[in-house]
Amino acid sequence: MPDICIVSDGKPGHSNQSLGLVEALQRQRPDISYSLCAPQSFSTLSWLVIRHLFNRNSLPPAKVVIAAGHRTHVTMLVYGWLLGAKKVLLMKPSLPLRYFDLCLIPEHDQPAEQPRVIETWGVLNRIVPAQKKAGTGLLLIGGPSKHFSWDEQSVLDQLSSVLSKYPQFDWALTTSRRTPSSFLTQLQARKLNIKLIPHEETGLNWLPSELAVTEHCWVTEDSVSMVYEALTAGCDVGLITLANHGEGRLHHGLARLRASNRVSSLRQPLLLDKKIVLTPFAEAQRCAALILKKGWL
Repeated sequence: MPDICIVSDGKPGHSNQSLGLVEALQRQRPDISYSLCAPQSFSTLSWLVIRHLFNRNSLPPAKVVIAAGHRTHVTMLVYGWLLGAKKVLLMKPSLPLRYFDLCLIPEHDQPAEQPRVIETWGVLNRIVPAQKKAGTGLLLIGGPSKHFSWDEQSVLDQLSSVLSKYPQFDWALTTSRRTPSSFLTQLQARKLNIKLIPHEETGLNWLPSELAVTEHCWVTEDSVSMVYEALTAGCDVGLITLANHGEGRLHHGLARLRASNRVSSLRQPLLLDKKIVLTPFAEAQRCAALILKKGWL
């Protein structure tokens, strides 16, 4: 019987968070097992409740139910009650906090300070650092988003400056689904000394594998999840800056990273130039340790 039931809506970002936490738990407790299930319809949940009322052993037991995504809330709550399991949600809930045993909420969502909440730096992920290859650099390029203004010329100019400032590194660049085709055209016209790997040529595990062994990583600010993944991988992280659309929650998260010397930029070259010593960025490991300390598993 699994120790953990993950309620997954199938979205890669949500699955990445849940599996990141479970795999961190398994690194500390290899005996922990888990299973996956999808959010259920109201009729299915009603049938499960009725069946459970007549047969208390109708479902296999689990100790913890983990979920991310608003569509998972109701299934998670019903499963938690039916299984007698603790409910751990990886987001700021759309239902009252008291319905959950623990919520892991990114600091940019400004969570309330209370015993049921653990504030995290960004969302959790599955990245695990590996032995770094000396002199390697990776450039991660996003594209237009609702939070930042995409300025193609500014991004290209900053890339040129990074390569000029750190010519000793072996640089590779990859794009995302949001990167405009015009960016690649202009990038190739500049004939910069980088290895270009379009996102269409990368597989599911390419980026985690590359980040794990890369020393230096520069990311466009719109790609916030990649910023946290690069930090988790133990890279020296620099930000390719963009104008933001107001003082939004993602902007505050990046500002906190800057203030804590976790990331650098061309205007604030802290990590690459001053080598500030910081504790490892391992939020999934930290949260897993706090959950194990509660004795739920």
